[in-house]
Amino acid sequence: MDINDNIDSPLIIKVSFNKLLNQYQNLIEADNDFIAANARRVLKIADDNPILRDGFSDLNLLNTYEKEIEGILQDSFSPILSRNEIKTASVPFQDIIFNSSKRFKSILETAGDDFELQMKNMPTDQRYIIACTIILNFCYGYNLNFKRPFFYEIPDANGIMRYYKILYNADFTEIVPKKNAPKITQKDYDELLDNFENIELWKEKFPPNTYEFKGFVISNIFDVTDDQSISNIKSSLIGEDKRNDESFMQSFYEIFQSLFGLTDLEVGFSIFNHVEQSFERVYGVGMNSFLLNDLDSKPCSEALCEWSYNRLLNENKYFSVSDIARDYKRSQGKAAHIKVLHQQGYKSAIFAPIANENGLMGILEIVSKAPKALNSINANKLVDVMPFIISAVERSQNEEENLIEAIIQKECTSIHPSVHWRFEKEAKIFIKDQMSGKEPNFNKIAFENIYPLYGQIDIKGSSEARNWATQQDLTLQLTSINEVLEAATNLEGLPIYEQYTYQITDFLKGLSSNFQVDSEHQISRFIKDDAEPLLKHLYTKDSLKGLVDDYFNKIDDDVDVLYHHRKQYDDTIALINKEMAALLDQKQAEAQLMYPHYFERFKTDGVEHNMYIGESLTKEDSFNPIYLYNLRLWQLQVMVEMENAYYQMQTDFPVPLDVASMILVFNQPLSISFRMDEKQFDVDGTYNARYEIVKKRVDKAYIKGTTERVTQKGKISIVYSQKEDEREYLRYVKFLQSKKYLDDDLEIVELQDLQAVTGLKAIRASVLYHKEKDDKAFYTYDDLMKEIKS
Repeated sequence: MDINDNIDSPLIIKVSFNKLLNQYQNLIEADNDFIAANARRVLKIADDNPILRDGFSDLNLLNTYEKEIEGILQDSFSPILSRNEIKTASVPFQDIIFNSSKRFKSILETAGDDFELQMKNMPTDQRYIIACTIILNFCYGYNLNFKRPFFYEIPDANGIMRYYKILYNADFTEIVPKKNAPKITQKDYDELLDNFENIELWKEKFPPNTYEFKGFVISNIFDVTDDQSISNIKSSLIGEDKRNDESFMQSFYEIFQSLFGLTDLEVGFSIFNHVEQSFERVYGVGMNSFLLNDLDSKPCSEALCEWSYNRLLNENKYFSVSDIARDYKRSQGKAAHIKVLHQQGYKSAIFAPIANENGLMGILEIVSKAPKALNSINANKLVDVMPFIISAVERSQNEEENLIEAIIQKECTSIHPSVHWRFEKEAKIFIKDQMSGKEPNFNKIAFENIYPLYGQIDIKGSSEARNWATQQDLTLQLTSINEVLEAATNLEGLPIYEQYTYQITDFLKGLSSNFQVDSEHQISRFIKDDAEPLLKHLYTKDSLKGLVDDYFNKIDDDVDVLYHHRKQYDDTIALINKEMAALLDQKQAEAQLMYPHYFERFKTDGVEHNMYIGESLTKEDSFNPIYLYNLRLWQLQVMVEMENAYYQMQTDFPVPLDVASMILVFNQPLSISFRMDEKQFDVDGTYNARYEIVKKRVDKAYIKGTTERVTQKGKISIVYSQKEDEREYLRYVKFLQSKKYLDDDLEIVELQDLQAVTGLKAIRASVLYHKEKDDKAFYTYDDLMKEIKS
């Protein structure tokens, strides 16, 4: 079996001891007789076996000449140190070991028979190129610094993985070009510097089997398990925010200067903003971005050329520019990243993506004012340090996101997703000012030229229903007190009992005939201040204990009153609001997918909602009036669906209340701004305030010349003021009539003037209901009530 079988390489490898034997040749004339005698001993082995000097590639010969090879290497593998040193003699680029120390053999025996020794950090797909870089060093004198640490990972007797660092001694190797080997020129070398991964180019300059490698390598191996473990811990823990530490960036520079062996080296960062597809500066002491230069941010498409954009953002791979001046000339200054580096006087650079499984987070920028100092070959050094940088950026990113959210929550409130980007932008400015030592201030957030939409599904007669429930509860409570007083009068006949009975009778008459707003308060004060203290006194009478217990058992522990009918009413209101709000929220999620818009809702006696739509809300040049029309139609349709959903579940409510729906149309765009004091959006300007006035009053408006409210159960009302709005909504109503959402009894009515508001009209149409969700029949409100009650 030949060493070179099935191996694609520019090198033809031969195991040879020629260079080692030459060393012994020089020792024959040594003054020390023992050294000279030992040299003659080694050279005799070589003279008797010339193939050991000439070299061979047949692996079987390693076994044939095993003892001879051991004799030649006796000085290199001292028997005295063999149990301590971890050492091997091997074929380079392959895991073929033909001589080793006893310590190394022991380590492999402990690992087990099924353990397969493999060198780590030696990428198999790059071995060809690595061999070429060695040829450049040996044959052409180009001192390429491509020293990456190589390791063995070998389990010990306990199965714990231990790490062994390998140091190569290549003193006994020689590389000679064959006659058919192309000569490498300076131009070839310059081209290779920027094309480490271009295997076809390397094969063009170094065709397979065009150089002969003779020799062997000695590997000195060290157990670095402790160091590697510390490194692994660092990898998981690194990432605390150091942006305010003045010494951080200086020490960071020194680390990279050591890594690359260059004193003329600087490091910068830029953060990738996924939402805006831009690069942004990292703010902090000493933080630079050579890609942005003096800018705070820049769109990715403007910061990079098409190739480099794809390389960093899509492939998440690094790239280098070894000669910026050359590439600036070639591109005629049109490549953005080359131009900005050239303007700053840099001569070579490496850009490395800081990316995790979720994609790009930022760019590591390494620059030098020395041409060719940074290139695609020494860029491979970043492979070992990028995990630490990625970990640091991940933590920093998480901390910044948390800080942004904290500032938004503190300065504002719960923010709708459609406008969250605007608050996030201001929060970043806030952090930037804070990091720069300025007095941070959360700027005003406003959106101009947006269209409002308002709707409500209101519980009809909610005040009357609550008053009735209150009357019933107070009547029951007073009657229960009166029963105790009658029994007490029969027991003792005190005049004060009679006086209390008279007062209760008077309260009951008032409840049944003339319930006032303050009636509840007066009766409650009488019960708490007078009646209940008396009942507690009467509890001392054995014959009255049962009646007093009955009374207090009827009192609700949470509100400390008789709370039966009012609880049914309150539970009904809460259930209505919960169900209607949940339905609206569900529908809203679907509407946001059509086109993003601001949405908020409020629970009162029913559910109200505000929506705003427009260009300034979306930050993209994408708004078209068709999205406004679509949202208006969607709103009308959803209001009808909510009416249907309500009456389908009405029988489940403790109190059978009715609802009425209304939409307010406002034709003109307006501006809204976030009020920091109230933590909510409000309209700007005097004219726009008219919209808020109409919202507050319109549902109580009457049809002109009548005492009929514009909002009625079983109907949907669309309030507007402009003729064009009327034409638009008549189209929507006609469409929904064709879909059997609305009845054909459409009417247009004028509204009685409100304070400071005139000229309002309303389109009204009856809602067509389904008795059940899957019911195909249609009912008007009156028909539905008859069906439900039948």
